[in-house]
Amino acid sequence: MESITLGLKENWKQFTVLVIINAFVGGMIGMERTIFPEFAHSEFGVASKTAILSFITAFGITKALTNYFTGKLANRFGRKNLLLFGWLIAIPIPFLLIYAPSWGWVIFTNMLLGISQGLTWSSTVVMKIDLVGEKDRGLAMGLNEFAGYFAVGLVAFLTGYIANKYGITPYPFYIGIAISVIGFLLTALWVKDTRIFVHKESTTATTEHLDNVFIETTFKNKTLSSVTQAGLINNLNDGMIWGLLPIVLVSLHYNTENIGIITAIYPTVWGIGQLFTGKMSDHYSKKAMLFWGMLLQGIAILILPYSSSFVVLATLSAILGLGTALVYPTFLSTIALATSPKQRAESIGTFRLWRDLGYAFGAIISGIMADLFGIEYAILFIGALTIVSSLIIQFRMPEKLKTQENVLKN
Repeated sequence: MESITLGLKENWKQFTVLVIINAFVGGMIGMERTIFPEFAHSEFGVASKTAILSFITAFGITKALTNYFTGKLANRFGRKNLLLFGWLIAIPIPFLLIYAPSWGWVIFTNMLLGISQGLTWSSTVVMKIDLVGEKDRGLAMGLNEFAGYFAVGLVAFLTGYIANKYGITPYPFYIGIAISVIGFLLTALWVKDTRIFVHKESTTATTEHLDNVFIETTFKNKTLSSVTQAGLINNLNDGMIWGLLPIVLVSLHYNTENIGIITAIYPTVWGIGQLFTGKMSDHYSKKAMLFWGMLLQGIAILILPYSSSFVVLATLSAILGLGTALVYPTFLSTIALATSPKQRAESIGTFRLWRDLGYAFGAIISGIMADLFGIEYAILFIGALTIVSSLIIQFRMPEKLKTQENVLKN
């Protein structure tokens, strides 16, 4: 039997396979990122902002719940099995979108996408954390999220380009067929389960067990709950950007290709930025990175309604991406630091439950506000919420995150 050693260098082959797989996971989301509001309007005559954003609501709720149960079930059924199941669910999704007879069918398909994403992305996150140990956890999360969100941006750009050249359907969805089949095959052939690494780390871990992982992560523990609320608000504003930014750009008379470029800059900067911010979170104050990241996002969103030029909109998209890059890997590395190895998957699942419910809350709140008061007010409200979230980090989260013991004493 092979000896089990924690570390990024020691497990680089398996880690690399998981990074590549997560790029394919991100690509499935990118398939929808640019074209969906236009797809809703041109194919199904859906014009209401609330109705258009209903696909994000369906996606967010199902992904959030699946995140939680993936975390709960990871130790029982194995990370690889859950990852494989997620890819199996992904394979029919592009076909269902191509042949969808109604908008309700599209909503159902997005629920399947949410389940698939919850299983696949959660599994790859937990598996990488299992492999690397404490030292390089931030770097590991940076690489993981880089791969996923760079792929979101790349595929968002490609689908925008293809839609502009060949039409909104079916050609952009062909990318999703290739992604899902390759992702499944890579997982089946080359991924190994990582539960044995958890048992290894548990023999030396000193972190106390949480009495109730869900309650501590959501409300009680000052570190975990501060991170969780910021995760929810981060994805709340992401859900708004996903749904409303393309609509804003259409109203400014940008074509599909330029909409694709502007919307792709945000996840691309988010993805590439995490190559650096993940490693930073291993060495610098996690609290400071979370505060400044949320603050940058809030400022960019507040400026957005007063912008119309391509350069300004592209710059705001980049700033939004940078702010998100500062927080995304830091969320996960902070939670991993604050929990014991055997409770880590469940705590991450709880965090990801609330974080991805942010998609649904963002879509519902911004959709209703946009229909009632106009898009400008919806965007400003979400921007203000993001600023408030940064202040909660600043004033509630403990300053010191040097060791696991210090975290749990707060």
